[in-house]
Amino acid sequence: MSDATADDGGRPCPVCETPMYHRHCKYVCPAHGVVYDCSDTFY
Repeated sequence: MSDATADDGGRPCPVCETPMYHRHCKYVCPAHGVVYDCSDTFY
């Protein structure tokens, strides 16, 4: 199940490939912190 503020199993971190959490407008790696936010064009 996923939480309202985070959901695991998202896109992998480009540095360590750990699944990142999607919080609001950011992708957060548990090891590296915020990796992407809304202003990044990564799609």
